Amino acid sequence: MLRTKSVEQSIRDTEEPEHALRKSLSALDLTVFGVGVIIGTGIFVLTGQVAKETAGPATALAFVAAGVVCALAALCYAEFASTVPVAGSAYTFAYTALGELVAWIIGWDLVLEFALGTAVVAVGWSGYVRSLMDNVGWTMPEALSGPDAAEGVGFDALAFALVLVLTAILVVGMKLSARVTSVVVAIKVAVVLMVIIAGLFFVKAENYRPFIPPAEQQPAGSGWDAPLVQLMFGYEPTDFGVMGIFTAASIVFFAFLGFDVVATAAEETKLPQRDMPRGILGSLLICTVLYVAVSLVVTGMQDYSELSVSAPLADAFKATGHPFYAGLISFGAAVGLTTVCMILLLGQTRVFFAMSRDGLLPRFFSRTHPRFRTPYRPTILLGAVIAVIAGFTSIEELATLVNIGTLFAFVVVALGVLVLRRTQPDLPRAFRTPLVPLLPVLSVAASVWLMLNLPVETWVRFGAWMALGVVVYFVYGRSHSRMAREAG
Repeated sequence: MLRTKSVEQSIRDTEEPEHALRKSLSALDLTVFGVGVIIGTGIFVLTGQVAKETAGPATALAFVAAGVVCALAALCYAEFASTVPVAGSAYTFAYTALGELVAWIIGWDLVLEFALGTAVVAVGWSGYVRSLMDNVGWTMPEALSGPDAAEGVGFDALAFALVLVLTAILVVGMKLSARVTSVVVAIKVAVVLMVIIAGLFFVKAENYRPFIPPAEQQPAGSGWDAPLVQLMFGYEPTDFGVMGIFTAASIVFFAFLGFDVVATAAEETKLPQRDMPRGILGSLLICTVLYVAVSLVVTGMQDYSELSVSAPLADAFKATGHPFYAGLISFGAAVGLTTVCMILLLGQTRVFFAMSRDGLLPRFFSRTHPRFRTPYRPTILLGAVIAVIAGFTSIEELATLVNIGTLFAFVVVALGVLVLRRTQPDLPRAFRTPLVPLLPVLSVAASVWLMLNLPVETWVRFGAWMALGVVVYFVYGRSHSRMAREAG
């Protein structure tokens, strides 16, 4: 259970013809992937929501704080991704540094994170597209609009179709996926920049006063809905004030989730030692700048106390008499969610592929397509399963599982950097995380703190999924592990 996989063995596995992935990605492709998956509805919704309820105009500082927390994790990911350029991200890193059981647990965690994330985003995309269709007079039948819109059993045909189309694109090849992503991300970023520039003309200085509103005590949560930190320590977070900025940071942090998916494509990168750190850190920096700019615009256009919660940026433009930009925001959100969905599905299939190649899942799924050199079997299987989940299930209440799963991965990767620095200090590292051990320790502490701010209900569901994963490991993975067979 504690056996580790050497870096050399991991790299040798990638060179077997029937299990090899095609190397076609550059630093620009990776940066585009990162921006494509990070920027979603959060930039259009979460900014105004947090400004109204938690931080006021100081939401911009909350984005900076959340960006710093993500940067701590990103620096750890960059070291691992450049040192162990193998598909699987945190799963592969854990196998190298912490052992097989920990690797299995984090791989099982990532399977849940990416699968639910893809389905939730597909359902959100469907909602935006239906809204745009309604604006031009086209209406989807209720029965095909999903379980939330239909009476009785509903089927979300748009979400189902989106996942299947993206599955086909991923099967055909990474370069095609990169080209599609580049076009869509260009459109999405252009819309964001247009909104920022247009919004600057409606900013009023008085809306920034006070920049940090006076502190207000939050109402205490109870039972399953209460944050775990409240039940453990009696801590009651505040809205507004200086502490409100950090409370807001724990919320807007989730708008940054996705940069870790870039690491799953390490094996398909031409020069991973150089390009993985650039892609991970570059995409995070670009998105932080855009988030700060949008938050400053929306709180400058309208007093934070008057912002709407459901669509604050769009409604801010309506309040200034410019509904055209509200429609543009909806279009940007719909286009943007396409890439979020595709890159989450990409990350899911690469983790599944890596676990299969190691024997922890059936080896049947580790063979690549003879022409496209993509992991087509897990891509088709997972794409079909997620398409059905997105079509038939209303899963917004499970979205927080994506957040706790990602934070758990951050903790494992930061600990892995510490362990590998101690056990293999002479291992060639193209990129080295600075200030070790201080920076990884800070990354662990920040991630654990944000996890403790999630509801107890989320912890219970996460624990149940992890317990199921441990059972599967002992029933199948432990005895079928490739490392176990080679050892004896």
